[in-house]
Amino acid sequence: MSPELLEIQPRELRFTFELKKQCSCSVQLSNSLDQYVAFKVKTTSPKKYCVRPNTGVVLPKSKFEFTVTMQAQREAPPDMQCKDKFLIQSTIVPFGTTPEDIKPTHFTKENGRYIEENKLKVVLVSPPHSPVLLPINGVSKQVPAYEAPILKQEPILKDELSIGVENLPPSHVVVPKDVDVSKDVEELNLKLNELESQLNEAEKTIARLREERSTTIQEKDMLKQELALATRKSGVRRVRVGFPFLFVCFIALVSMTLGYKLRM
Repeated sequence: MSPELLEIQPRELRFTFELKKQCSCSVQLSNSLDQYVAFKVKTTSPKKYCVRPNTGVVLPKSKFEFTVTMQAQREAPPDMQCKDKFLIQSTIVPFGTTPEDIKPTHFTKENGRYIEENKLKVVLVSPPHSPVLLPINGVSKQVPAYEAPILKQEPILKDELSIGVENLPPSHVVVPKDVDVSKDVEELNLKLNELESQLNEAEKTIARLREERSTTIQEKDMLKQELALATRKSGVRRVRVGFPFLFVCFIALVSMTLGYKLRM
């Protein structure tokens, strides 16, 4: 008999059930082989449960854990017995496969691919030192926890699990007030992060404008210096090109003297 691809603990999902409250449990997968093993989780009630992650890869000689969360319920099932089922499919995948590489085709029995299937059932237990809701003649009644009936071990029907679909986050469930508060806090955190991002962008813009202003001032000062230097050079040229006033007067006096002598 070939060994199991994955060892699953526990073999049943036990939820501490309370009305209008979410409850969760964890499942551990152990891979004792020297190969990569991919897994996928399915359920007959995808709107009632949230599985994270519902697909993954268990490395050789390693363990992996996923969490199943039951959404808040308004009513307790009859006799606290739940008929929901879970199916864990596992198969060997090539070395180095990542969770992002997992596709639905990995879990089809085409081309002789071996798919191991393990079925888990759901067991509801009442919280310690608290009453359990039991229906009596169609009306819910509270009884002490020690009077809760023993859950019957019902066989898992293959036909029921065959309709199981990949679990997605539920969209039509009643959310308790504490969950609403958590959502409000998350929204506030998102808005705060957005404001902080905008503030960082504004600070970057201000710093850039200041740098541009400093650069503009430096360019302005350089232009002033160049203009002053050009003005000085222009003045020197004027002095060199023109004649001094005394020199002009001397030439005029010499000319007059020569003219007077020539007339005599």
